[in-house]
Amino acid sequence: MDIVVSSNFERLLFEAYERDGDAVRGLLERFQFEPTALAEAPLARLRKLFASHSVDDTTILEVIREAHHRTKEVLDPHTATGYRAAERARADAQTPMITLATAHPAKFAEAVVKAGFPGVPLPPHMDDLLEREERYTVLPAELAEVQKFVVENRR
Repeated sequence: MDIVVSSNFERLLFEAYERDGDAVRGLLERFQFEPTALAEAPLARLRKLFASHSVDDTTILEVIREAHHRTKEVLDPHTATGYRAAERARADAQTPMITLATAHPAKFAEAVVKAGFPGVPLPPHMDDLLEREERYTVLPAELAEVQKFVVENRR
């Protein structure tokens, strides 16, 4: 995947480090400049919560085709990865598994075309999505500043 550090990963680290914001801030600051590993105790906490699986590019395309055959839905490559991981993680075939999509397949048109599904359109209200200006705000890692920003920018 193309995400190096997602925002929810910071929240997960905060919980793994037992809400020690200084420890998480230090970890993420070091990560920007050098390979950085989690401390043993937080890593052990996370290992109790997660299983990991990997899927290569060829398998991702196969999963997109298989899922479409089964469900008539075209998956994006990130969702296809999660779909295969969910299949592997099931305790048995009778255990229900819910998999949530992570993106619209049109956002990853190249992969979807390689899987054999050309022309997956974006929904009409999003047809100009890939041309829109990306908007974001960089904030200091200070709770008061984040709270102030949220209050000032809520709808």
